[in-house]
Amino acid sequence: MYLVYILKCVDGSLYCGITTDMKRRFKEHQFGKGGNYTRSHKVIKIVYTEKCKNRSTALKREVAIKRLSKKQKLQLCLKYSKII
Repeated sequence: MYLVYILKCVDGSLYCGITTDMKRRFKEHQFGKGGNYTRSHKVIKIVYTEKCKNRSTALKREVAIKRLSKKQKLQLCLKYSKII
């Protein structure tokens, strides 16, 4: 099972990615071993996760989320009861 996730960074920006192990991936982002973006924008918390049945579905959903405006991403997080 894959997860699509959104992280909140210290500067208020949001980062979206996919993983099979959220706990491990969050630690990688915290210690600068995640994506390039999170190396320069320190992550502070996970604000959204969504289960996907396979990698293909997760990648498509990630692209769809990345195309949303910041306001739409925040609404998505709030809709699923994730506190920002």
